[in-house]
Amino acid sequence: MTFLFYFLSAIMILTALFVVFSKNPVDSVIYLIICFIAMAGQYILLNSQFLAVVHVIVYTGAIMVLFLFVIMLLNLNKEIILQKSKVTRISAVITGGIFFLVMVAATRLTLEIHPRYAFDSKIGLVSEVGKTLFHEFLLPFEISSVLFISAMIGAVMFGKKDV
Repeated sequence: MTFLFYFLSAIMILTALFVVFSKNPVDSVIYLIICFIAMAGQYILLNSQFLAVVHVIVYTGAIMVLFLFVIMLLNLNKEIILQKSKVTRISAVITGGIFFLVMVAATRLTLEIHPRYAFDSKIGLVSEVGKTLFHEFLLPFEISSVLFISAMIGAVMFGKKDV
């Protein structure tokens, strides 16, 4: 079990580095897909099968396919990509560094974790997630479903041609 954790962690770290340092955007997306699949393996090791399946379906399936479509539709060539000025690069590094420091300071304050529920071996299973979703969070779940339906109706109305 420990070997599998370290193996998946090494895959995640290596593919994340390949995403950042790859010159080809399609290769970066493929490395990101591999990283997400390894992350789903980590969720399975944590006994959270529902989260692993949702992670694979939502992130690896839908979002990465959308990224690939956008990259292929944009047809990024070397002639199109503009080089940023030195001031823009320096300001981006400073902004990223400040954001990193804020995140470190925010996480330092929350090192002690107080679990909401006592640990149970069934805590990440699909049946337990369903029970929690439909008992404790029924109203927000139904409100979000109404929001999604209204968004779909709005998208159809905007996409419909006027006759």
